Amino acid sequence: MGSIGVLLVAQVIPYLEQELGKRYNLFRIWDYPQKAQLLKQHASSIRAVVGNASAGADAELIEALPKLEIVSSFSVGVDKIDLNKCKEKGIRVTNTPDVLTDEVADLAIGLILALLRRICECDRFVRSGNWKKGDYKLTTKFSGKTVGIIGLGRIGVAVAKRAEGFNCPICYYSRTEKRDSKYKYYPSVVELASNCDILVVACPLTEETHHIINREVMNALGPKGYLINIGRGKHVDEAELVSALLEGRLGGAGLDVFENEPHVPEELFGLENVVLLPHVGSGTVETRTAMADLVLGNLEAHFLGKPLLTPMV
Repeated sequence: MGSIGVLLVAQVIPYLEQELGKRYNLFRIWDYPQKAQLLKQHASSIRAVVGNASAGADAELIEALPKLEIVSSFSVGVDKIDLNKCKEKGIRVTNTPDVLTDEVADLAIGLILALLRRICECDRFVRSGNWKKGDYKLTTKFSGKTVGIIGLGRIGVAVAKRAEGFNCPICYYSRTEKRDSKYKYYPSVVELASNCDILVVACPLTEETHHIINREVMNALGPKGYLINIGRGKHVDEAELVSALLEGRLGGAGLDVFENEPHVPEELFGLENVVLLPHVGSGTVETRTAMADLVLGNLEAHFLGKPLLTPMV
């Protein structure tokens, strides 16, 4: 399959890039400062695109690659891929579900603990020598707090199961009520926010969920409520989040994702009731390797005419 052209449109782990280079004729988009040059020279030989959560295949790129057969995303989210255009042209789309579920759910619990118990701030307190001047202030208990989850899919359920280990009542919002779920359902995000202490965003990013966390939701969560975002940055109206935190209308936030990554509102940097992570939800060697193997497996299956491992389209 060495003659098959594969376009890599995003930075991935070295293992995946190396394996793609061994198996295919690999084009890295950053090797071509002028994308037009790449397309002019190689468009007719590129049959696959590999991207991630930050870069995929929009309508313009899809139209520019007449031989494109498959887009394989090194992530579970596919909001950077024009799925409708792919369906229209018969282009297959795959992602990497399941293998990152546990990792992202683990991180959600880590964010909650770090935020409520001020773990990051306590670490800085010790390192700065301030402990010698007196004890750190009291923090907030996690066990027993009501956890509300937006999106009761694989990751949402995994977060719920972990939170139950802390004796937390669970409630949720999703487009439709899950009839087989034991958790309490609320028909709107505002109602969910009004009835929980910790609100976890774990839904896919769509037009409907863009800025699903707005001013009204933050006000409903309130000054004793905490927001955890392990979904996508655009789920949260970031300007409103900054205002809510600065004005004390929201108790705190634990964020792994941001609207304009890697740019983060600088107003958040000085707040001790905020924990900021650089989009590392699936960022372990074990999980990223498993994700890479899924990308490779899907490409191999496609080009050998076998069923895809994780088809989206």
